[in-house]
Amino acid sequence: MQNVFKSPINVRFRDIDGMGHVNNAVFFTYFEEGRIALFQTFSDSDFSAFPFILAHISCDYLRPITLNTQLSLEMWVKEIGIKSFGLGYKLVDLSDESTIYAKGESVQVCFDYGENKSIAVPAGLKQKLIEYL
Repeated sequence: MQNVFKSPINVRFRDIDGMGHVNNAVFFTYFEEGRIALFQTFSDSDFSAFPFILAHISCDYLRPITLNTQLSLEMWVKEIGIKSFGLGYKLVDLSDESTIYAKGESVQVCFDYGENKSIAVPAGLKQKLIEYL
């Protein structure tokens, strides 16, 4: 990994399930929050400049997260294809990055919503993604 994007993640009370830890589905919300934060660095929240759809997402749960856990999400670009790009995720302890709570990955396909079809990764987006490859 060359350049890793890092974003703090706040564990909310609503994230906690009856077992006292973050519900498994919420991990995907944390990944989504990271994607939003990353793409906000690319543009002033103009998400129309980055049209893509989520084609795949997965998560390996390594240890439970509780309400008092201080989290950081690390993200990087795993690959850039002709029409898609892959992202890697790691949820780590904010004060000790060697403590890993989860790892994941996703594949995004660039998409033209007007034409309702996949498109090539735009050159401008590709240049910004390369920073984290």
